[in-house]
Amino acid sequence: MARERRPSRGVGGSLKTFLALPHRFRRRVWIRILTAEQVKVTSLRQRLELHRKVEPCASCHKIMDPIGFALENFDMVGTWRELDGKTPIDSSGQLVDGTKLQSAADLRNALLSRPEMFVSTATQKLLTYAIGRTVQYYDMPAVRTIVRRSAANDYRFSSLVLGVVQSDAFQKKKKMKKNSE
Repeated sequence: MARERRPSRGVGGSLKTFLALPHRFRRRVWIRILTAEQVKVTSLRQRLELHRKVEPCASCHKIMDPIGFALENFDMVGTWRELDGKTPIDSSGQLVDGTKLQSAADLRNALLSRPEMFVSTATQKLLTYAIGRTVQYYDMPAVRTIVRRSAANDYRFSSLVLGVVQSDAFQKKKKMKKNSE
């Protein structure tokens, strides 16, 4: 099976940037510094497999890692690559629902099989950016309404933006007071 080498829906660098948190990740005290054994391994996948042996880490990494592995052939700006350093990239994985992945195309198909879940997450991220705060439980009815309405337009991004702009959370957003320093 030929691998798909072009970024597409759910794979492009701009979408990955959009879905990322609005602030940089800060290392927390519960995230361990790499051991000498972990530093010696050559590929990211090998480092993550060692990391997943640590029980508190394994519970989250079994969810996140298959998604990242499927996208591993793309570098940070979406350019295709075959090697991680000198090691061939293994983009295979298995989602928590049992779906097996061999490539970014498989991940895209898995996401497209349940578009409302993907669109709900994208809507939450877009709303977070638009209102300048984290989406709370009381914002979720608006998120569900936006997702439901965008389904009529085949989940077009413009429908999501319009839904966010028309939402109470956006229209009734409090203005931030400037600090008088």
